[in-house]
Amino acid sequence: MRIITGRARGLQLNTPKNFDVRPTADRVKESVFNIIGSKIVGTQVLDLFAGTGNLGLESWSRGAEAITFIDQSHESLRLVQNNIAKCKAEKDCTVIKGNAVNIIERLYKQGKRFDFAFCDPPYNKGWIEKIINAFNVYPALNHGGYLVVERAVHEVIGDLPVCFELVRSEKYGETIVDFIYCNRENIISD
Repeated sequence: MRIITGRARGLQLNTPKNFDVRPTADRVKESVFNIIGSKIVGTQVLDLFAGTGNLGLESWSRGAEAITFIDQSHESLRLVQNNIAKCKAEKDCTVIKGNAVNIIERLYKQGKRFDFAFCDPPYNKGWIEKIINAFNVYPALNHGGYLVVERAVHEVIGDLPVCFELVRSEKYGETIVDFIYCNRENIISD
């Protein structure tokens, strides 16, 4: 697992010693970032279920301004911290331990807003729906932002709240990556 391009290009990231963490494959990650393109530059990024920090650090390497990593696992957070240090990205990164749904609420109440949120949760556990609902109730994802979801091919995303639109889905073997656009233009904010 490596950083594909940008300021940390080619850097090999630390990976887990067991199979509790399922990092996004390099070919999938490269395709995802080819789709995102230069939209990542200067953005605030949220890496939910961070695992190794792979997606957040690729965002940082490609020009994202600040990355917030969330995970519940001590082992994953250790990997994320080590990989941040390896990239020399400490000043642009924040690492938070906890339940992603609860952290979205907390970040929203702290006034934090994000342009991209990567959601690569454990498959088949109902996390995707919970994350989408959390962003609907606590709009920490900016208007014009994207929720990028990685899921198993047999997992289904249900009906989306009115402020979200599935704009693209790509299949990579047994994995699907969905790009969900946040359109809060017609939503009255609090």
